[in-house]
Amino acid sequence: MAVLSIKRLSKSFGTNKVLDEISFDVPEGSIFGFIGANGAGKTTTMKMILGLLPSDGGDIFVCGERVSFGATKTNRHIGYLPDVPEFYGYMRPKEYMRLCGEIAGLDSREIDRRTSMLLEMVGLAEVNKKIKSFSRGMKQRLGVAQALINEPKLLICDEPTSALDPIGRKEILDILKQIKGKTTVVFSTHILSDVERICDRLAVLHNGKIVLESAIKDLKLERKSRSVELEFEHDVDAQEVMRILSENDLAPIRCEASDADISLESLYLEVAK
Repeated sequence: MAVLSIKRLSKSFGTNKVLDEISFDVPEGSIFGFIGANGAGKTTTMKMILGLLPSDGGDIFVCGERVSFGATKTNRHIGYLPDVPEFYGYMRPKEYMRLCGEIAGLDSREIDRRTSMLLEMVGLAEVNKKIKSFSRGMKQRLGVAQALINEPKLLICDEPTSALDPIGRKEILDILKQIKGKTTVVFSTHILSDVERICDRLAVLHNGKIVLESAIKDLKLERKSRSVELEFEHDVDAQEVMRILSENDLAPIRCEASDADISLESLYLEVAK
């Protein structure tokens, strides 16, 4: 069953056609990677899924129900994490989660239960400082927790790892992997390695069209190359491996890690066939 179905969806802003009759389905229980360059139309698509923007044509269905602009009944099925979540900085995590639970219409006992479970899952159960003092990664993790407070069938994440350091990226990806199966996730990003690590399927948006839609495993079989992921005890070891490869003309044709990623003590290398 498809939790999310998009059929021939179109959207223009003036003369700029952002989406040109795009279609794709997101299977229940999957993590779906929605890939495109910055400005490709990913956020626009997500806002239309949430009923926050009108479309110029086409249909969107969430759990079999048609999405209508401004009439957001389908949002009871959805949790949403924007790329830059906003909070009341004077609140603490449990206070903020309680507010979100009350807005969702939950009773006090259920709010306490879900708050404890979700803050534990995102690693914030013991944190009692005000949100204004949180790092970007902590705010993203709290954002995931609040997006799950109503136990949604569909979680929409708009580039949740794009501005995080490597450790923060890994924390968010690990959390999304934890909820896989129970919650269907649409994961918007332009970071290909993140999609490869956690997604089951992907769709690539380019020039207003879906130019590729595939299961990750099928894509790997079709376009496979020899690759290896190396993990090191210390980041200096990762840097030393890159130095040795370069000095011996064995540098990879693609290194998914940037210099910042190397501090995560891992390298993802693709070598020539």
